[in-house]
Amino acid sequence: MLQSLRIKNLALIDEVSLDFEPGFTAVTGETGAGKSILLGALSLLAGERADKTLIRQGAPACEVEAALHFSHPKKINALLASLDLPECDSADGTLILKRSLPREKAPKITVNGGLASLSTLQQLGEAWIDFHGPSEPRRLLKESCQLELLDLFGRDSAELSAYQEKYRAWRELLATRERITKETRLSPDQIKFLETQLAKLDALELTEEAIETLERNFQRQSRAQELITLATALSASLTGEENGVTARVAAIVREARQLENLDPASKTLADRLSSASLELADLGAEFENLSGEYQFDPDQAAQLQERMDTWLDARRRHGNDVRAVIAARDGMRQRLALQGDLEGSLARLEKQIDDARRAVAKTAQALREVREKAAKELAKTAAKNIAQLGFKKADFRVSITALPEPGATGDCGCEFLFSPNVGEAPLPLNRVASSGELARVMLALKAVLADLDEVPLLVFDEVDANVGGEIGSVVGEKMAAIARARQVLCVTHLPQVAAQAANHFVVTKDQTKDRTIVEIQVIHEDRKARVSELARMLGDRAAKSALAHAEELLGK
Repeated sequence: MLQSLRIKNLALIDEVSLDFEPGFTAVTGETGAGKSILLGALSLLAGERADKTLIRQGAPACEVEAALHFSHPKKINALLASLDLPECDSADGTLILKRSLPREKAPKITVNGGLASLSTLQQLGEAWIDFHGPSEPRRLLKESCQLELLDLFGRDSAELSAYQEKYRAWRELLATRERITKETRLSPDQIKFLETQLAKLDALELTEEAIETLERNFQRQSRAQELITLATALSASLTGEENGVTARVAAIVREARQLENLDPASKTLADRLSSASLELADLGAEFENLSGEYQFDPDQAAQLQERMDTWLDARRRHGNDVRAVIAARDGMRQRLALQGDLEGSLARLEKQIDDARRAVAKTAQALREVREKAAKELAKTAAKNIAQLGFKKADFRVSITALPEPGATGDCGCEFLFSPNVGEAPLPLNRVASSGELARVMLALKAVLADLDEVPLLVFDEVDANVGGEIGSVVGEKMAAIARARQVLCVTHLPQVAAQAANHFVVTKDQTKDRTIVEIQVIHEDRKARVSELARMLGDRAAKSALAHAEELLGK
């Protein structure tokens, strides 16, 4: 439930903090007083988009913050965890939502102190608040919405899940068949092309080490003459008979040995010099051998060029690394292999499709039976509630309609039929219902579904529009009935509705100073203030008759 709400610099509100109680809360005030600002604040916390025109004139930013309590936070915590947000404290189950909209900076949203995005706030909003405004009943005109309400009433989630699982499996098989028939059936030219490509790839040794060797050898072959020249020059510099380093070092070694004969202590130095001379001779021999390795005969060079061309073509077609080329090669091999048993593969797939289609039909029938039973019960219960809302002779039905093909929600849909007047055949809602009639039909359905809906806060914005008199009292009773299972917040102009609320907020607009300020006051703890507000709603807060009627509406 909503525990508290703080609004700062939003539209005409300077700053207000409100504490909310369980049950039915009415919000009243003069037309244009700013009641919509309160609902706007809740909408912002539910993820509605906003622009900076909402910021109070002269203020640097607007802020909205709410504390929500979940007595069983397991479900909301699972959602928070999936969104990578801090969970509610298991001890008190409190969820803190905060949204700020600065004039000069970027907006900021936090959930339990963790930064969140607008889409995240929208996902959370679906879990804690449900709005029903003047335009909300238009949802009733959509058959998809009508089916959702029927499924909620029929508690058929198990049957619906079982059907959807079978339906997804069937559709996946159909997609596989389409893919095989379109992509796998190859023409003779395609087969020949794939065979040629496979032969080329099979001629390569597709391993990381083999490709590295190929690329290294190709690099050598491409610059063979330059490499031979350099290696030969290095060998000559080291071991050449005239100017080779080893010949000159040998002479130095002989002088070192002479020094050793005169001074035995210098033997270590002479030995090191002798080792260096041997190492230089070995290096010269190795450079000479390397120059021989760079020699490529024409046939070897042509083979190397062909293999490198094949590898470069494979990289261009299939990817820059060996694994990508291997995957492409295996895919070609698989496509060719399927050609040999394509008809057999399709035959086996057709049998799987037939079996899956029968499973879909079976689960669809079970789902349809549950819906047909629920449709009769929903129509009966809703008709009773609709009659209480002023349609004494109205006819309300829930018609189950067959679909030409199974769909994501079953092999049937549903349609709400309504006739507000006796003697007229029930017709689809979009052909018979005015906005006022739709609002009352929605309210009647919400009263039926209140115990089934898991959203803890229901917000009704003038759902009692075009309703008055005794029907207003019934609307209030319905709100109070819904509030026994859910927290209800209702913006209303009817005193008959407001009087039945356990909690009462009044929105006023103060224009006596140099700027307009909207204030929200809690009056349900002040009977005199509440009687005065109900008398105003009845026509005149100063009239004795209005005050007496207000007292009567409040009762004891």
